[in-house]
Amino acid sequence: MADYHFVYKDLEGASTQWDDLQRKFGNLPPKPPAFKPPSFTPAEDPDSNPKDKSWIDEKTEEELEDLEDDQDLDDDRFLLEYSFSFVLIVMCVQRKKRLEEIRESAKIVRFGSVIPISGSDFVREVSQAPPDVWVVVILYKDGYAECGLLLRCLEELAAKYPATKFVKIISTDCIPNYPDRNLPTLLVYNNGAVKANYVGLHPFGRRCTPEGVALVLCQSDPVLNDGQSGKAVLEGVRKRFIEKVVTEHEDNDDGSASD
Repeated sequence: MADYHFVYKDLEGASTQWDDLQRKFGNLPPKPPAFKPPSFTPAEDPDSNPKDKSWIDEKTEEELEDLEDDQDLDDDRFLLEYSFSFVLIVMCVQRKKRLEEIRESAKIVRFGSVIPISGSDFVREVSQAPPDVWVVVILYKDGYAECGLLLRCLEELAAKYPATKFVKIISTDCIPNYPDRNLPTLLVYNNGAVKANYVGLHPFGRRCTPEGVALVLCQSDPVLNDGQSGKAVLEGVRKRFIEKVVTEHEDNDDGSASD
């Protein structure tokens, strides 16, 4: 009687224990390796890549017009990526501009106050000042109200225009026997030479104010320098002077109306 052997396969194609035993004794060929399909790698889709500013910059005008109807460009991801790239570019430009301003500002000599000097300091501090630095010298004496008023004006201007050098010196330390009737006196120096001089408060108007002094100093030369505005300084001086005059006029009108 023939010997029938029934071999049962499971659902995954694995052999039964009987098959394994037959293979052990060499009655069946070796078990074939299990089938494994190749791993699936989807093809790269250029349209699925993130779209940033460089992606737009590479497009022609015709392509950009076609993109207006592209629904894929309306998604939030693209808007977020493009906005982020734009913000980064703006921040980089602003940072570069600020660094350039800081470097330029560092090159400018800054003073910021009225510096007291003696007669022995005059040549070094005034006559030998750098050619690009304007020097305003006030000859004064303590105890004179007019000198105190002009000094307060100069202190305010020195803080507002730190690239202009302001110095003060006792009149007789600068010029022996200088008449007190000429106090206060302003001398304006540039490149070792006197460019202007003002005796007393009369040149600065009926009321001596920082705005009035600034306007007189800038009448013919760019004496005042804030280190940043350049030619715009004179326009600013004129504007502040006009605003001061208007404010005083309005205050006087209000005072007259109340009387």
